[in-house]
Amino acid sequence: MIANQWYAILESNEVPRNKPVAVTRMGEKLVLFRDTDGKPICLHDKCCHRGASLSKGKVMGDTIRCPFHGLEYNSSGQCVVIPANGKNAEVPKRYRVNSYPVRENAGFIWIWYGETREEYPKINFIEDLTEDFSYSTVRDHWNTHYSRAIENQLDVVHLPFVHHNSIGRGNKRIVNGPVARYEDNKIVVWLNNEVDVGQTPLKPDEMPEPEGSPLLHFYFPNLWQNRLSDSTRVVVAFAPIDDENTMMYVRLYQNIVNIPILREIFNYFSRYGNMFILNQDRRVVITQKPKASELIMGEKLIQGDLPIILYRRIRDELKKDAKSYS
Repeated sequence: MIANQWYAILESNEVPRNKPVAVTRMGEKLVLFRDTDGKPICLHDKCCHRGASLSKGKVMGDTIRCPFHGLEYNSSGQCVVIPANGKNAEVPKRYRVNSYPVRENAGFIWIWYGETREEYPKINFIEDLTEDFSYSTVRDHWNTHYSRAIENQLDVVHLPFVHHNSIGRGNKRIVNGPVARYEDNKIVVWLNNEVDVGQTPLKPDEMPEPEGSPLLHFYFPNLWQNRLSDSTRVVVAFAPIDDENTMMYVRLYQNIVNIPILREIFNYFSRYGNMFILNQDRRVVITQKPKASELIMGEKLIQGDLPIILYRRIRDELKKDAKSYS
């Protein structure tokens, strides 16, 4: 994982009020719940006393109570009550569990994975998704590392093969460029695929300066956008479960249909298109070995893989930078 980043790990509606939620993210068992103001809280799902799962316990206002012996933990992970010692007894500071800083933004719950800070950077989300956009979500579990799932969405070479009867129609096998750039903690990609009539693919520096918005955007560490048009976008959050599993949150955003009933119908049926394309991708990506990608790993990449090469390089640099601060 890249440390010192905000990760989207769940959708907001997956964490209700008055009920703890158990989830595995970043290879760790976590419990999430909401305090009396509705703010999400995220703790390590293991009581420091005897190791019971806090997620099997009960939300008590601004704390969560262990189901085994009733120890209560606040939002910072500090135990504030040990019932067996008496309700007025002072609780030693060593009785605590790990906690994560949490934010709620754009219908996602984000946790800060990294060193504790007095001030945290803003969440790296899509700038121009305004409030008039609505969306529907498909949740899909992939048996692969989140880096492989991300690379699939940056892969402009696979379209005519994996998606030959959907988004890859047209048999555009020649990949010119592509042009891929890193700016403001995100990768942007312009596509230029053509039918093969015997020509040699253009190198990135041979292509004209790109015009208009890039088609693909990847926001580190785990958010991707396919800008189909100004009015339609596909957005994916790649929530890392562990080293071999990822939860995909796939949304189709649109502001074409805004009449409430018609909007809900449109958004509902758009899910089926996303599910079909996801299934096409998943069946191939889960076969890739090793499960996780690295900058140097023995794969023989080609020019069309430039967005993936750039992703691996930037990811490697961010991981090294995070270690230098630890």
